[in-house]
Amino acid sequence: MFQKNNITIYTDGSSRGNPGPGGFASIVVINNERVIELGGHDAHTTNNKMELKGVIEGLKVSLNNIDDDKHIQVYSDSKYVLTGITSWIHNWKKNNWRTAAKKEVLNQELWQELDSLVETVSRRDIKIDWHYVKGHADNPYNNRADIIATTSADTGVTKVLYDGDFKTWHSNLE
Repeated sequence: MFQKNNITIYTDGSSRGNPGPGGFASIVVINNERVIELGGHDAHTTNNKMELKGVIEGLKVSLNNIDDDKHIQVYSDSKYVLTGITSWIHNWKKNNWRTAAKKEVLNQELWQELDSLVETVSRRDIKIDWHYVKGHADNPYNNRADIIATTSADTGVTKVLYDGDFKTWHSNLE
């Protein structure tokens, strides 16, 4: 899962009320040496928007901390995000950001931002692998992302929560 010369990102999103106050989380593990935890907030949003925002912010951090020709592993419990970025987006772009039903794509501005980041990653010969992880299960990294996202939704705080040594961070999860 965590490897040298790679970045692993765990993301999550949360919304209280859907729509309502929301939060996102990105846990970025860099080369199995450094961890950056981000938590973000939006006063009135949806769960899907926060799921997208978690991935977007994680990729932004990753692009500032990875060499070309490496790998990024993205883990999300959102099938909406994973199916959207690996499948639906291709037709949305061909159809001028419209669905098969000819309706505007929901959260289009976030999808376009994510698409732009993915294209930037591709131009740098960085490969992204997208992985589904079951939410609220036995994965401590996804569970940590969930805690960050829900806490951010509840507290209204956007900030870097941790930026430091992987081993120290990992030992605090156990």
